[in-house]
Amino acid sequence: MPPVGAGVLGKRRNPFGVWLGLPLITLGIYGFVWVYKTNKELAAYNSRIKVNPTLSLLAFLIGWVLIVPPFVAAWRLGTRTAEAQRAAGLPEISPGIAFLLWLIGGGPLYLQFEINKIWNRYPGAVEGQQVPLSR
Repeated sequence: MPPVGAGVLGKRRNPFGVWLGLPLITLGIYGFVWVYKTNKELAAYNSRIKVNPTLSLLAFLIGWVLIVPPFVAAWRLGTRTAEAQRAAGLPEISPGIAFLLWLIGGGPLYLQFEINKIWNRYPGAVEGQQVPLSR
């Protein structure tokens, strides 16, 4: 299938570092950094993914006041990951499974494994390099 566009490759991260290591070391702050960076990278990879990374971060930071925003932001991060996988020509994750794992604390681990599959789809490419999209 010929390429249908181009996107910018994101950063490959250690899923266990994202999930447990760095959040422990930074007293939870890295989790918020990861949410912001991941949303920004997915939008740069596939221009069809519309997201304001700052608003997504705010949903996690202060959205708990209204209860619903962090849950919506977690769900949408799963759907954005699935959209990016579709653009890479990979099998898509289930946003529902990602959301359920998020509720029990495993969301970042699962999503980072899945996001790394997107970046690994382009062997030899480096972070920030423009790559072709499949769909």
